[in-house]
Amino acid sequence: FCTWFFRNPERKIQDAPNAVLSPADGRIIKIEDNVAADDIVGGPFKKVSIFMNIFNVHVNRIPCSGRVAAIGYKKGQFLSANLDKASELNERNSVLIVMDDGRRLLVVQIAGLIARRIVCWLAEGMAVKRGERFGLIRFGSRLEVFLPGDARLCVQRGDKVKAGETPLAYL
Repeated sequence: FCTWFFRNPERKIQDAPNAVLSPADGRIIKIEDNVAADDIVGGPFKKVSIFMNIFNVHVNRIPCSGRVAAIGYKKGQFLSANLDKASELNERNSVLIVMDDGRRLLVVQIAGLIARRIVCWLAEGMAVKRGERFGLIRFGSRLEVFLPGDARLCVQRGDKVKAGETPLAYL
């Protein structure tokens, strides 16, 4: 089971200009407009929440190219990641990416009920490229993407997405 769970397949990364790609495999469980992000950055942003069940690939990928401006880890609970309160109460790791044009995007890895470990291979100041692997969450979890307010979403609640392949929005 562990060998299968930690699979890390190659992906054909989308080359579409201005596309923000899904950082995770899973299902879109919530979309919100005009929200503030967590402690690292203000808002308003469009927030897309992706739930990864134990059958999804759990390797996370960079949604857009840029520079890692900040990383913030916060201890917390381990509630089921499909619950809304998991966003605020669960253990999480936030990665702020500043794109070349100055726009900011925040990716938040959130541990779930079974997940007890968030792994992030990034460091502040690193240059990142869309589709690169950046971490994983072990055994079921949630990722949230806070997009600039002018992002044009191309997913909706219930859609299945694949990390590095499915566009979430266009900037």
